[in-house]
Amino acid sequence: MPRVRSYVRSDGTPVRAHSRWAPGARRETMIFSVVALAVIGLGNSNISIGDGKTPRPQTTVEYPIRFGDAPMARAPQPRPTVSYPIRWER
Repeated sequence: MPRVRSYVRSDGTPVRAHSRWAPGARRETMIFSVVALAVIGLGNSNISIGDGKTPRPQTTVEYPIRFGDAPMARAPQPRPTVSYPIRWER
């Protein structure tokens, strides 16, 4: 919204400072407001099933988690690939 400073017209009439809407801004603001109200109104609707309770997601996980019936095998320990010491430059 542009702000117009006070000024004096060519015929000597003083004009106070005021703000003025840009051309077409009122219509665009009204359209935006209607759409925003519709989104808020539809977004806050209460979805419920026949008994009046709000549906909640059901868990499908069974704890403790087991990967097959076999006991867990331990990971193999790393072995060195060389049997001699590696000398580094100093």
